[in-house]
Amino acid sequence: MNQFSLSQNILTYHQYLILTETLLAEGKTTGSDQSAEMLEYTRLNLHRMRRWDKTLQLLPEIVALAQTQEKQDWWVITEPWCGDSAQILPFINAIALASNGKIELKIILRDEHPDLMDQYLTNGTRGIPKLVAFSAKGEPLFVWGPRPAETQQMVLNLKQQPDYSYDKLKTEIHLWYSKNKGIALQAEFKEILSRN
Repeated sequence: MNQFSLSQNILTYHQYLILTETLLAEGKTTGSDQSAEMLEYTRLNLHRMRRWDKTLQLLPEIVALAQTQEKQDWWVITEPWCGDSAQILPFINAIALASNGKIELKIILRDEHPDLMDQYLTNGTRGIPKLVAFSAKGEPLFVWGPRPAETQQMVLNLKQQPDYSYDKLKTEIHLWYSKNKGIALQAEFKEILSRN
């Protein structure tokens, strides 16, 4: 058992999508910020996840590596309004599905689990998505996130520019995800899966 096992409201990927759809139908999202902006992020992210679910293609070597893993639990800390998560979570789910049951994906919401999130900060912030993997015995295997290293460096570089704006950052990041088609993400997971 690991510290995540005691979490409340543990979701599968399918349940996460249904929760997002249900909240949007009620004019809501997760977390305390229920602004129109956050609702729009959530709506856009649901569309992104659905699109990736239909179009993403895992590299054959990722599928092969996923199927050779020892049994493990992948816990993702995230929120539906998170743009990076919408670009990443479908790939994590696809890897888990390709493992034929060896990797079990479990999702918890960041804002409902601040104590857990605070154990996995990125540069002092609650950056999501954050994937924390454990063996079947509850031993820590690896921590990954909140985004591929190439994207993380791009974010850091953009934030240092004198004309930095959050809107520009969002546009650049999502354009990168669209052009990259999950290749950088899969390269990182190929390395991770090769070690386990």
